[in-house]
Amino acid sequence: MSDTLITIIAIFLAAVLMFVFPLMSITERNDDIAQSLVQTATSEFVDTISNSGAIKASDYEAYLGKLASTGNTYDVEIEVQHLDENPGKKSTSTSGDLIGENVRYSSFTTEVLEGIYSNPDKLSYSLKKGDNVIVTAKNTNKTIAQSLRSFFYKVTGQGTYQVAASSSGMVVNTGK
Repeated sequence: MSDTLITIIAIFLAAVLMFVFPLMSITERNDDIAQSLVQTATSEFVDTISNSGAIKASDYEAYLGKLASTGNTYDVEIEVQHLDENPGKKSTSTSGDLIGENVRYSSFTTEVLEGIYSNPDKLSYSLKKGDNVIVTAKNTNKTIAQSLRSFFYKVTGQGTYQVAASSSGMVVNTGK
């Protein structure tokens, strides 16, 4: 009887070692590949915005398409920090130096998307030189690797994300 029990346990352990751990390794690798793709797509999207000076609907939709190609769903957050220059003149008329503070105010995702899609002829959100753009993407679904980890390690992981990317840049050209 004890030999049979040991044999059953050995078969079970062999099955786990032969199938479960390679499966976990493959799913972890898929998440790594998705992470790399999302980081690259986010950086390219921010670089395009920084160089063109505008967030165009076509660029945004292409970015969302690249994210969707990973098989995950994402929450994309866009923040635009607008540069509000407040220059003043020094009291001496011979010097043309400006004094004053540069203040930034932020526009977030909903306001930016309303700006893009509010004018059907333009379909872009114009920025000016010196503005900052920050784009963050986090997956909202549970990946297969997260599901396997939760099952085997009893890690709940609610509200956490596996694949995320963030990129920021300063606008170098004023958009039209």
